[in-house]
Amino acid sequence: MIELAKVIQGLREELQSAIVTADGKALYFELGPIELEVSVAIDLTGTTGTKVRFWVAEARAEGTAERTTTQRIKADQTRRTYLSKVRQFLVRLDAYAAKGDPLGEKSARDWAVRDYRTHLLAVAKREPATVNNALAAIDDFYTRLGLGPADAKRAELAESAPRALEPADRVAFLREVERWPEPRDRALALVPFYAGARISEVVALDVEDVRMSRRIGELRLSGKGAKVRTVPLKPQLRMALATWVEARASWPGADGPALFLNRAGRRLSATGASEIITAITAPARFEDPATAHVLRHTFGTSLVRGGTDLVTVAELLGHSRVETVRIYSKPTRADKVKALEHLTVDE
Repeated sequence: MIELAKVIQGLREELQSAIVTADGKALYFELGPIELEVSVAIDLTGTTGTKVRFWVAEARAEGTAERTTTQRIKADQTRRTYLSKVRQFLVRLDAYAAKGDPLGEKSARDWAVRDYRTHLLAVAKREPATVNNALAAIDDFYTRLGLGPADAKRAELAESAPRALEPADRVAFLREVERWPEPRDRALALVPFYAGARISEVVALDVEDVRMSRRIGELRLSGKGAKVRTVPLKPQLRMALATWVEARASWPGADGPALFLNRAGRRLSATGASEIITAITAPARFEDPATAHVLRHTFGTSLVRGGTDLVTVAELLGHSRVETVRIYSKPTRADKVKALEHLTVDE
């Protein structure tokens, strides 16, 4: 048996048929600012394959009182993301004809991770950014295991702007939002579009983070690394938030801090928020889904292409480095299609 220190809370829900090992013992590892106590066991059998069996016996966040609600939400989302990516890698190991022990030998680790990278790119057809996120989670996994990060190059990222709504689609999006009957959902969908917020930042908002006077307002967002920023409220977003705050008073859980509530009166989850945005935009029949991330990219793209200086854009998006937002000045798919119009054809 090899004890692993990198499978985290949420696994119990995803692997209900997993086998509980009787000899697992509690391990401590750190993920960002959170310490978790986790009991996990991996059963290795044979040299041509790796039989993976695992079960989270206990997972609990330490120091909850010292962390804000926003930090707890972000930690939970980080754990779920890392969990999903590491779990998929471990399941892949079960079918991988490994040479050596990929969970105990560095060379076998490198081969296994490189094979998985190739699988994600060539077979699963994942985007390079998605592959690199998976590799980052796997590196963290191996670091906790004591082997250190794998020697596997990151996938090359395409030099093009992030996917954002084209001008006509932006109008279509706004019309679908306007048609939607639920005030909560309208406000929710407009926050990433008009404030450039990540979905995790949207659901982490508290009522007190919305600051409105009679004519102006601002939104207080807590981003990555507990970095706090304020974004001025576009009048359309201000109106939508004001309408929701008024309607929220009659909802279950209205006495709690969360701005966006679910029907049970608890804080709306990132998954729930994403499903709402998907439902709102479905009638528009966009070629690609208008996810919260696409709406955030639309915010960044609109500002950069509208002539806003990159320092301001970086501040509004919550990026520490100006270079990060330069990607919004890269050509979009529509730009490339338009460029081909200059080619000669015989009609």
